Amino acid sequence: MNAQIADAARANVDPVIDVRGLNKHFGAKHVVRDLSLSVGRGEIFGFLGPNGSGKTTSIRLLCGLLTADSGSGTCLGYDVISQSAAIKREVGYMTQRFSLWEDLTIRENLEFVARMYGMRDRREAVTAALAKLGLAARANQLAGSLSGGWKQRLALAACMLHRPKLLLLDEPTAGVDPKARREFWDQIHELTAGGITVLVSTHYMDEAERCHRLAYIAYGKLLATGTVLEVIASQALAGYAVTGPDLFAYAKLLAGQPGVQQVSSFGNTLHVTGADHAALAASVARLAADSAYRWTPMDPGLEDVFIGLMSRAEDNFQ
Repeated sequence: MNAQIADAARANVDPVIDVRGLNKHFGAKHVVRDLSLSVGRGEIFGFLGPNGSGKTTSIRLLCGLLTADSGSGTCLGYDVISQSAAIKREVGYMTQRFSLWEDLTIRENLEFVARMYGMRDRREAVTAALAKLGLAARANQLAGSLSGGWKQRLALAACMLHRPKLLLLDEPTAGVDPKARREFWDQIHELTAGGITVLVSTHYMDEAERCHRLAYIAYGKLLATGTVLEVIASQALAGYAVTGPDLFAYAKLLAGQPGVQQVSSFGNTLHVTGADHAALAASVARLAADSAYRWTPMDPGLEDVFIGLMSRAEDNFQ
């Protein structure tokens, strides 16, 4: 808890990104609405939200990879509107889709990227990257023959070659097995310990919980931000775990009961949550009279909050 408070305080004292009121339209669609955020040096800042919610567009605006229609702020000390070219030179960008050359070896891919950046010490930088990310033994293997986890390592090595101060990761572990995901996040934490700042979008709750702070974005609007504990607390949800027979049918019965905002299945358990604690408690007292079902108070987690926010968000593109 103290570490999370310290991380939030650091973002205010030493912000790498500090923006206010950013807006972005694509034609008639208002994709990002009045986005204001501060991100601290060496921080892992996670972006959560449904598909099409504006996560990627928001991250690109923060880093100067897209120019906002309105708003103001700085990234790495540069103005996000007028100095985007300077920002781009100090940003590493890893996309969800593997975008390197599959008919080149790992080493050849990295050497080509280094030449694109115009690096004078590219051989030394490539050798260092191979060693740092455990790729040296596979340096002469074709990229196209790599598994998803090893392709991920190669992509991370490529976007780190020019020694960026800010790393942008767009759903970097999609389709990667749990072991490779864990190893990837260990590498990310090692990088941030060295002072690199990371912005990452993800749909995995376990990954979101490994971020220092989070922002939940739905259809262009920032709905919640803070540490994991702060985001959970901001929704002030009461929760109950329910077990018993035929939970699928029981979930339908619970929906719409006074105080019940969300009913979600988690294996052999239902999570029932709501912000009106008194109304929910009254419904639980009445429903618990059915001895076939067991109601147990629980602390709602990040996934409960995520599902609740997503269900209440208004899709402004429809």
